[in-house]
Amino acid sequence: MQLNGSDILMEVLIEQEVDTIFGYPGGAVLHIYDALYKYKDKIRHIMPVDECGAGHAADGYARASGKTGVVLATSGPGATNLVTALATAYMDSIPVVAITGNVPTNLIGKDSFQEVYITGITMPITKHNFVVRDVKELADTVRQAFLIANQGRKGPVLVDIPKDISGAFCDFERKAKKQPKKYRIDSSLQKNIQDVAELINNSKRPLVYFGGGTRDYTGILREFLQNTNIPCVHTIMATGNISYDEPFYVGLIGMHGTVTSNTIINEADLILAIGTRFSDRVALNTSKFGGEAKKVHIDIDQSEVNKNVKVDYELIGDLEEILKAFLILKCKSNSKEWLSYIKDMKEKEEERLKNKFAPKEFSPKNIMDTINEVTKSEAICVTDVGQHQMWAVQYTKHRFPRSFLTSGGLGTMGFAYGAALGAKIAKPEKTVIQITGDGSFYMNLNEVATAVEYSLPIISIILNNNTLGMVRQWQSSFYENRYSSTDMNKKMDYVKVAQGFYAKGFSCKNLNEFKEAFSEALKEKNTPVWIECIIDKDEKVLPMIPAGGNVENIIVD
Repeated sequence: MQLNGSDILMEVLIEQEVDTIFGYPGGAVLHIYDALYKYKDKIRHIMPVDECGAGHAADGYARASGKTGVVLATSGPGATNLVTALATAYMDSIPVVAITGNVPTNLIGKDSFQEVYITGITMPITKHNFVVRDVKELADTVRQAFLIANQGRKGPVLVDIPKDISGAFCDFERKAKKQPKKYRIDSSLQKNIQDVAELINNSKRPLVYFGGGTRDYTGILREFLQNTNIPCVHTIMATGNISYDEPFYVGLIGMHGTVTSNTIINEADLILAIGTRFSDRVALNTSKFGGEAKKVHIDIDQSEVNKNVKVDYELIGDLEEILKAFLILKCKSNSKEWLSYIKDMKEKEEERLKNKFAPKEFSPKNIMDTINEVTKSEAICVTDVGQHQMWAVQYTKHRFPRSFLTSGGLGTMGFAYGAALGAKIAKPEKTVIQITGDGSFYMNLNEVATAVEYSLPIISIILNNNTLGMVRQWQSSFYENRYSSTDMNKKMDYVKVAQGFYAKGFSCKNLNEFKEAFSEALKEKNTPVWIECIIDKDEKVLPMIPAGGNVENIIVD
């Protein structure tokens, strides 16, 4: 059948099981928006306040649902507004397909109105990108974009479509969606698996350190931990992939991880790093990380092996297949004393935290504890970046994967509201809570207009200390209290501004006020709610290991 490029795009999106697209219209994508009008019964279009918000929404949709997020933007500034969102998705390996319009092909390279070389700009922050120069190539290009976004290590892909291509006609034939190939275990990999299984059998202090790459494999990961009797620590990106109340769960590792987690990784005799990349926020001192332990890296991406920390064994391939192979071998560690030692250390650390925060009635920990108690640890929490992000990962409890969404790699302030929109669209039955600070919230509060428009009852908890808290903390610890451009000094009545957006707002100065406001917020079914929590600007995120340090340098008070 003969279709124009825009109708072909819609047909391929439907092939790829896309039912929601986030976007913002403009001249270069008018043909595509005309097609969206015709296909509105099959594809829902969500229009945030700007393209960056749309990009973060597509990202949040993908993180919460496990599907591919799709975002659409016009040429020029519309396309460049996607850059931060694409970089955020790229650093955290999130599958997003971005579709941008461009000027007609005969005007490319002539500095035309709203022309920009978006594929050149985004080349370093996408897995791949395309410019479609022939409408006959459009369908297969978009199909390939979805395949690449989900093949191996996931990530964003951009497809740039000039305006004349989106309006040109050609024959179109529907095709079945291609599934990403699985990496099968060859003889060399099987030999390495057998060698590592023997290490597990002989280990007395084994430890699994897992990251965001495990989000699609939590069931088999849990089975592996149970069968091998190995405790586990995790990165911020893997929060919720193993429930906090599992007996082999220890906690967060890294700069703001628990004392227990950071201690035992240097005392282990075997470390299995699964779906993680030894980032500088975890392996702060790469020469000392993991002590004398044998190190095994299990990952889909060969380029990550030995990039930051040298390992003894590499198992590169499909995580599910590799963990299945271990289960077949029935390996099991001799870790009874090790588990008892860790359990005792965890209990002492929890008692220390309890005593530390007891006098501080309106502390970030008590706010997070209230969230845990009221939501029964079943909400989706979405954070921005800064102190609030670390308090959230330290103190909110999560029992399910895809329940804690944050910008871990790029560290994007302004990420959370857009991502919360996408998460709520993906999981309308879930309570979605944005946890943010006043600095980050100023960067994305405009998206509450989108939440109001689409009747999305997103709850924003704003930890307002009137400062860029993490920057202030570093200036306090390492720059002799020279607070350069740190205090916000911005005047805003959060309650009135929320009302101006036709949302609801509360301002709280103590824990009882917060509990009442949070209870009211949870009753809302169609209206977003802001809850401002006024906290001490000198409240710090602890524990903390300084950059380049090790557990010996940890700051706890």
